[in-house]
Amino acid sequence: MRPGQTIALTGMLVTAMLAVLKIVVGLAGHSTAVVADGVESAGDFFGSGMVLLGLTLAAKPPDQEHPYGHGRLEILSGLLIGVLLSVAGALITAFSIQRLGQPRPPLAAYVVGPLVLSLAAKSALAGVKFRYGRRIKSAALTADAWHDAMDTISAIAALGAVGLTLLDPIRFLDADRYGGFVVGLIVIAAGVRVAWDTTMQLIDTMPDEAMMSQIRAAAGSVPRVAGVEKCFARKTGLRYHVDLHLEVDPEMTVRQSHEVAHEVRLHVMDTLDWVADVLVHVEPAPPPAGRDVAARLGGR
Repeated sequence: MRPGQTIALTGMLVTAMLAVLKIVVGLAGHSTAVVADGVESAGDFFGSGMVLLGLTLAAKPPDQEHPYGHGRLEILSGLLIGVLLSVAGALITAFSIQRLGQPRPPLAAYVVGPLVLSLAAKSALAGVKFRYGRRIKSAALTADAWHDAMDTISAIAALGAVGLTLLDPIRFLDADRYGGFVVGLIVIAAGVRVAWDTTMQLIDTMPDEAMMSQIRAAAGSVPRVAGVEKCFARKTGLRYHVDLHLEVDPEMTVRQSHEVAHEVRLHVMDTLDWVADVLVHVEPAPPPAGRDVAARLGGR
């Protein structure tokens, strides 16, 4: 099992235990905010399962029908996480609003425990997932990291709301329920962000300028390369596919220009581990300005 899959599976197990604990304790202790946070954690569990499925499917090698591999399934799983987050947040918000002003038994102090445990566990999970998600360029694992990061914020919001209600049950009767409402809004915001980021990848948005500069620099460092005219890249899962328009000496033979193109392809892939493949188109380099003027004068 690859590191990304191991992390996703670990996250699923931890999140499942937290979800059950918060829902059970929240119901027993009459806390809307804790139950809402537990429902959000249950959504996390299914989200991590989608990450695990996406990473597993993305690892399948290219075939005749999918020459670019199956990496887009990993990005798609990230998009589905964003949608799931948004729906879960909307349900949590609606549930909390419906309970405003309704009578209920006193809030139990022990409901604070699961929130503190969740805050610690989710902080650790978010840090690990962010680190590995960026290392392996996984949109789904990074989306799941944002999910866990929002969990820490929602836990803090729930803790604040529960604390106010415990501090003064009469004055802050609905603080716990408003806490659930805030938790829902936080989850919706996280879902919209994740859905937007993964959608940008699915429509072949170019990577940032720093990454494009690395590609150009790697290609330009190969001997006999006169320049890089055009450079495009699109994410097809965990890595990028690159299209290069390479400039070479126009007096080169076809065989020689092909050798240069092959060297550039291998060098870029060896230098940048986040590049899956490079398609090189060879073009004649334009003559220097001085030579171009001399050629025009000589033709008169």
